[in-house]
Amino acid sequence: MGYEELIREALTTPFQGWDWAVFRGRMTTADDLPWDYEELVRERLPKAASLLDLGTGGGELLSSLAPLPPRTAATEGYAPNVPIARRRLEPLGVEVAEVSSAFPDGSFELIVNRHEAYEPREIRRLLAPGGTYVTQQVGGRDLEEINQALDAPPHEDHGWDLATASAALTEAGLDVTWRRESSRPVTINDVGALVLYLRVVSWQIPGFTVEEYEDRLRALHAEMAGGRPLRANAHRFALIARHVARA
Repeated sequence: MGYEELIREALTTPFQGWDWAVFRGRMTTADDLPWDYEELVRERLPKAASLLDLGTGGGELLSSLAPLPPRTAATEGYAPNVPIARRRLEPLGVEVAEVSSAFPDGSFELIVNRHEAYEPREIRRLLAPGGTYVTQQVGGRDLEEINQALDAPPHEDHGWDLATASAALTEAGLDVTWRRESSRPVTINDVGALVLYLRVVSWQIPGFTVEEYEDRLRALHAEMAGGRPLRANAHRFALIARHVARA
């Protein structure tokens, strides 16, 4: 496809929940991490009587973890995803709220979070004594090569990394018991996939518009069409923390 057709498709393709199938064959993802977030969660589910999934998206992953603990809830702050999550999760007995403040102190034995922003002290508030927090996060250097290729400003949370997150949770009164960090290659094969990604992940380049970056996008299109995809690195980290009651 030509430049105009790729851009038009990128700006009109529907995207719901966090279903990345639309990028298949056009943009690789960082799935080959040295840990398995889903397995980290699954191995803790049998011992948890209550579970909170922060930033559930459309409930895709949470629903796949069934059978779920007797008391399971989820949050989703992106308004278009809320009805999608409720349609998928409420038949499973899951309460879906837009904000975590909807739940009382110490409500959950297990809190899980894949790629959702969070406040460490809110995690501690929500965890029952002895409870566990499992999270995988997108680091602040994630796909920074996109910003560089478009001559765009760096991500505003460029310093968000494992050390920063661990220190903040420790300061909030949690014990970090396990942690890992990784960088994995990502390949973007066409400019349409790039624009769609920037439309969905709007915080990568806040205020991004095709018009503002048209010159660089056209240059990248020429390179990609010539067999030179845009290569970047996905920055991920994961950690597990516990709320240990102290005397």
